[in-house]
Amino acid sequence: MTTRTLPARDQIKICFAHAAYQMKERFDLRNTGIKSVQVRNAEELNAHVKDAHILCVSGLWSNDFIEQAPDLAFVQSISAGVDQYSQEQFKAAGIRLASAQGSNERAVSEHAMGLILSLARQISLARDNQHKNKWRGMISDIASREDELGGKTLVIVGMGRIGSRLATLAKAFDMKVIGVKRNTATGRGNADEVISQDRLLEVLPQADYVALTCPLTPDTENLIDAEAFAAMKPSAYLVNVARGRVVNEPALIQALDSGQIAAAAVDCTWQEPLPADSPLWSKPNLIITPHTAGETQRYEDNVIDILLENLARLERGESKLLNEIV
Repeated sequence: MTTRTLPARDQIKICFAHAAYQMKERFDLRNTGIKSVQVRNAEELNAHVKDAHILCVSGLWSNDFIEQAPDLAFVQSISAGVDQYSQEQFKAAGIRLASAQGSNERAVSEHAMGLILSLARQISLARDNQHKNKWRGMISDIASREDELGGKTLVIVGMGRIGSRLATLAKAFDMKVIGVKRNTATGRGNADEVISQDRLLEVLPQADYVALTCPLTPDTENLIDAEAFAAMKPSAYLVNVARGRVVNEPALIQALDSGQIAAAAVDCTWQEPLPADSPLWSKPNLIITPHTAGETQRYEDNVIDILLENLARLERGESKLLNEIV
């Protein structure tokens, strides 16, 4: 299949599709002269995708749109994750695809560090006590007190941009950092040590904190399962800012209930929004944030920077895109 091409700039139509982000508003400030439209739901997207040349989308995407969009030449994902897109269908249709990798690098790594600090310093417990008008007294039981991060071991699963920056932040707190990645030959950044993913179970017994920053792939789905939890210390904490299905959710519930691990903090779950009847809501040793690790006041502009760079490359006839997927 021949790769689709864009028309002249004054003929291009960009469709921004997101339920909340102000993509068109921020794009119009760039004064590109390119026509654009903002849609907020699948019904509106279905009406505009038919004559769009560029689609900037994430959660509203459906692979069914490929057959409905004869003019679509390029999809710029608003998200760093791209598991919702069928790469095979994109290739067959001649449509280019790029991710927004790097657009939330700071936000997600800082969110992960914030969750680690919240677990160590029991910030969520303090907030709960505040709502109960309860002033907690000093604690005699040493193991029940807040803790320090210096000297603790953090295992980071996924040493891309987010994981590498999290390692930098953790080193500022004097933590020991062990990175886990597919290709250990590409450097270790600020990690003290980097190992391959097949050695994860070897290092989990050393971890005081395990942070997941990896993409969801067949190799990482259910990576943290019952066997992984069994390898962790009862005093260890899990932080997931990756994807919900990197963690086996029933195994997580069992680990929290049994004291197999001390606590966890998750930004993503198997089903989102998290159902009201999910047992996760009631876990006293769990912090939940609603998939907001990547949220930042700069997000729209960060994505638009990537979009405009890729548009310029396509207009110059270059074959390689920034964050190219297809």
